[in-house]
Amino acid sequence: MTSPSPSTKEGKVERSALNYLRAWGESPVPPTIAATLITSLHARPPQFLPLLFPPVLLASSFLNLYDYTTDAAGISAAWSGLYVLLARRRRPEHMMQRFGTRGVVRGAAMGVGAVNLVAGGWVYATGKRGEGENVG
Repeated sequence: MTSPSPSTKEGKVERSALNYLRAWGESPVPPTIAATLITSLHARPPQFLPLLFPPVLLASSFLNLYDYTTDAAGISAAWSGLYVLLARRRRPEHMMQRFGTRGVVRGAAMGVGAVNLVAGGWVYATGKRGEGENVG
C-alpha cells in the first residue's frame, strides 16, 4: 500500500505532504467518492456527457483493488481532470445557486476531482510498476 515513512528519534512517524499525496493517489476510495458525487449531480435530469465519467472512475477503483495502483492513479487523474475542466465551464448565475445543496455538491465534486488530478498524477509520474503490472 503506502511506503513506510521515515521515523524520528522519538519513534513518531513523520508524514510529509508528499506522503499524504501518495496515499490519496494510491487509494481506491477517492475515485469512488468522485463517481458518487458526479452521479448525484447529473442523474436527474439525465445529462449524458457527464454521466460518462462515473463508470470510468469506478473501473479505476476496480483496477486499484487488483494491485494496478500506478495505472489506476493515471486513469483516475486523467478522467478527474477532464471532469473538472467540463464542470468549470458552467457558472452559476446567482449567489444562492452557489451555496445551495446542488452548488455545495458541485463544489465538492470539483474539489475531489482536482485533488484526484494532482495526487493521481503524482503517483503515476513517480510510481513504479510491480511484477504483475509489467506490460509486454
